[in-house]
Amino acid sequence: LQGHRLSRLVERAYATSDFHRALFDEAGLAPGDVKGLADLPRIPFTTRDRWMDSQAENPPFGAMLTRAPEQAVRYHTTSGTTGRTPLRVLDLRLDWKWIAECWCYAFHGFGIRPEDKIFFAFSYGTFIGFWGAHYGCEKMGCLVIPSGNMTTGQRVQMIDEMGATVVCATPTYALRLAQEGVNLGIDVRTSAVKRLILSGEPAGSIPATKRLLEEQWDAKAADTAGMTEIGTIMMFECDRQPGGTHVIEDHFIEEVIDPATGESVGYGEQGERVVTSFGRGMIPLIRYRTRDLVVKIPHDRCGCGRTWDLYEGGIRGRVDDMLLIRGTNVYPRAVEAIVREYPAVDEFQIHLYTAEGIRDEIEVLCEIREGYEGQWDAVARRLCHDLSTHNEGLGFAVHKVAHGTLPRFELKARRVQDDRVVKGA
Repeated sequence: LQGHRLSRLVERAYATSDFHRALFDEAGLAPGDVKGLADLPRIPFTTRDRWMDSQAENPPFGAMLTRAPEQAVRYHTTSGTTGRTPLRVLDLRLDWKWIAECWCYAFHGFGIRPEDKIFFAFSYGTFIGFWGAHYGCEKMGCLVIPSGNMTTGQRVQMIDEMGATVVCATPTYALRLAQEGVNLGIDVRTSAVKRLILSGEPAGSIPATKRLLEEQWDAKAADTAGMTEIGTIMMFECDRQPGGTHVIEDHFIEEVIDPATGESVGYGEQGERVVTSFGRGMIPLIRYRTRDLVVKIPHDRCGCGRTWDLYEGGIRGRVDDMLLIRGTNVYPRAVEAIVREYPAVDEFQIHLYTAEGIRDEIEVLCEIREGYEGQWDAVARRLCHDLSTHNEGLGFAVHKVAHGTLPRFELKARRVQDDRVVKGA
């Protein structure tokens, strides 16, 4: 099925998308050359930079589209790229039906049924976020509770008053909702919420973060992942909670490559995920380099019976998220995995700076949860030791900051503050 759909996708993209026709011609690839999955490596990669360049040269949508923009029914953007205009995408009516259908896989796979009440802690802007999930829940017959114009406190009250059984949020914002509940005297652990659908950050598959969320909500938490470029969700955690996410392989081809060489890597090896999507007619996405870091494992590692492979630990970070501190590679996801093991830490930030104008330093700024103030000195020593040990002996500083000092996030958290001086500037 994948091979047949791939062949048809390449033919359609070549015939209708100027972007792909140019890409294929440069690679010397004709549509008839792709007859099945064995020919997949012959297809050139699609990169975000080239797509963005196309939009800059031919605003606002570039040369990717297969149909006239007037035929679209939805407009969305990515959440933003530093220094550049976000990618703009359009969807046809059939595309949007497919987007909702893929989200149904995730919700049903985690045990959600038509009688559930789904609360979306989501701003409903042009960022695609949970838009597709909203329509997927309607398709399943669930009661959808949107909260686009609400404050965090109002959302907590609505979850409690409406008896929501499922909350959809980023992991960071789900933690914030639980904390706000404490401030309002509403214990979300006694609410009707039994499931959390998490997306937007790698934290959804970090065991310590997930454990903290499940404790604070007394609910099961599932990781999911999607992309504006793809249009919808492409992986989800089933109700067996196998510590990873199933790839929806009847709608996507997912490869894992060495980000430096572009060559495929095997099961159990970390690499960059490359995705080919079959369902979006307006924007063919073929061998798109996502920059996400993943580790693929066989489907039989989960006992649910699905024959789709998994990404162990979900999305583990991004190729371009790595921080280089005095020759040592530091990954924000790994830092969070350690920090979240400490219940004393309410919120944190990774701060990079240059000391004495010559030496890059890294510190973790922490807000302390109420009731743990007397334990801070011991916590700071252990946390500093754990961070330094995990990162090849790199010296981390750990400092306490006043409560409410650090930013809170509704969508994707950005916990790295880089104030380093650029050498030679």
